[in-house]
Amino acid sequence: MLAFYQRILYIYGLFLSAQVLFKTFTHIGVNIVADYDEELDASGLNCPLPILRAKKALSGMDAGKVLRIVATDPGSVKDFEAFAKQTGNELLESTEEGGKFCFLMKKV
Repeated sequence: MLAFYQRILYIYGLFLSAQVLFKTFTHIGVNIVADYDEELDASGLNCPLPILRAKKALSGMDAGKVLRIVATDPGSVKDFEAFAKQTGNELLESTEEGGKFCFLMKKV
């Protein structure tokens, strides 16, 4: 019976370790779980194409779903901010990763 409880505590310990690891990675900005439902690669496209492609992708998604957009046009930062205000969709995140601009847009 003691072995049974030791296994339970071992498994629980692994679970707690995984939780701590997840929180640590999340805290330092490393995503280990995708936090979006669909992705749009608009790399190499200039204004207004990233916005138009995002609009089309969002139109086919259900409310509450999140679209990740990757663009290389520096103007897309202001474009997606304005797009979110005009459409009511929520711009959850806007980041720059090595010359690529990444956006998370939640459809309302």
